[in-house]
Amino acid sequence: MIKGVIFDMDGLMIDTEKLLTRFWCEAANLYGHKMTKEHVLGIRSLAAKFAEPKLKGIFGEDFDYQKVRAKRIELMNAYISEYGIEKKKGLDQLLEYLKSNGYLIAVATATDLNRTTTYLNRIGIFHYFDKIICGSMVENGKPEPDIYLKASSELELSPEECIALEDSPNGIISAYRAGCKPIMIPDLSRADNELLKMCEAELDSLDLVIDYLEENQTAL
Repeated sequence: MIKGVIFDMDGLMIDTEKLLTRFWCEAANLYGHKMTKEHVLGIRSLAAKFAEPKLKGIFGEDFDYQKVRAKRIELMNAYISEYGIEKKKGLDQLLEYLKSNGYLIAVATATDLNRTTTYLNRIGIFHYFDKIICGSMVENGKPEPDIYLKASSELELSPEECIALEDSPNGIISAYRAGCKPIMIPDLSRADNELLKMCEAELDSLDLVIDYLEENQTAL
């Protein structure tokens, strides 16, 4: 029986992955590194302790991860302040369904608590969540299982009682390793065959999770 649903944030609930891609590239290029969309896709949802050596392996030891990341945050914050954040399709419908049907709901995101709270309040959905778990609250971020283990524990559920909604490979791997039931909602890329083996399903939008739960809850 599924009792909880754990949400990633960027690229799943809010349409920020395209902004992360744009501003990672802009920030890196400002410091002389020719970062491309493919490089950014490789670090989606990846904890900083893993993303930094990965990018240094690509661009060299002179790649200043903290400086580039700080510039990316600055550029992205300026954009969001002016233009706002877009919700992903079906988010409101799914959250209302989950709350109305007694599911416990958490966020498990690599984004820091301050920005997570700001983003969720800005789009009017913060009040739906029982727990907010950020990468800084665990020893190892995604793709390690820590954040999903903590999220399920905070909900006072076992991982097996939780669906994990993710849009990135690193997030799916994290949820799968924790023992949750991952569902892929693709954003910038779809799941390959290996990733699909870890997924309960791949659905095109969040509102389809409602149908999935209605059809599969007793079987799960």
